[in-house]
Amino acid sequence: MELWPWLTAALLLLLLLVQLSRSARFCAKITLYCALCLSASTVAAVICLLRHHGPTVENMRIIKWFVSKFKYIFGLRFETKGLQKLEVDHPCVIISNHQSILDMMGLMEALPERCVQIAKRELIFLGPVGLIMYLGGIFFINRQHSRTAMTVMADVGERMVRENLKVWIYPEGTRNDNGDLLPFKKGAFYLAIQTQVPVIPVIYSSFSSFYNPKTKLFSSGTIKVEVLDAIPTSGLTVADVPKLMDTCYQAMRTTFFRISKTPQENRATAGPGCQPAQ
Repeated sequence: MELWPWLTAALLLLLLLVQLSRSARFCAKITLYCALCLSASTVAAVICLLRHHGPTVENMRIIKWFVSKFKYIFGLRFETKGLQKLEVDHPCVIISNHQSILDMMGLMEALPERCVQIAKRELIFLGPVGLIMYLGGIFFINRQHSRTAMTVMADVGERMVRENLKVWIYPEGTRNDNGDLLPFKKGAFYLAIQTQVPVIPVIYSSFSSFYNPKTKLFSSGTIKVEVLDAIPTSGLTVADVPKLMDTCYQAMRTTFFRISKTPQENRATAGPGCQPAQ
């Protein structure tokens, strides 16, 4: 019995389902996104190993080249403002809001030279994705053990000064799609003050108009990205962490509302508060 007619019929049925069902389209696009991440990570890892033979911030150029092509597949457009503020020739801490798995595309759209990220330790076990993150020089922290996390952050501070690195951190600590910013954790601000480097906030507009897992929405859309002026930390001490955190939070939240152009009803109104060190 020929198998091809059945496979063809199944493929046609799948295509029809994707066209008629919003949930099917969402699942298909998420599956495609994950497949792209895995395949691009595998190819990029081979290139990184051949070119640099191990983990280094220089590999981020290769990773950025691959990920920056994803936007064309999903019909996403980025409108950026102030990216030149990230192209400084000294270490700094870059902070941004964190909304979904699509943030990786936004990250690579704005990523400056000699910049690495801080990520949760669990991500290193994601096969090729974890491998390419490791090869890109990303710092992994175990958020379940605060003492270990503090040790890693101390090492990050030493290396960023010694190797002239920029460090990108999501101070909310987790993805958030509630139409507002979550309270910030303190880790990024401790790091900036301890190393006496400036903090540069980066804000991405809300994805809700084109991406919403709750309603199974995943369409094309425009993401606005705005980089704010650097906030200096020279002369600040650990006692200034709450004030620095609040200054960054309020500036980013105001900008988020402005560039997102979404109703502000039902949004959290609490300030950043005190959170455990990231």
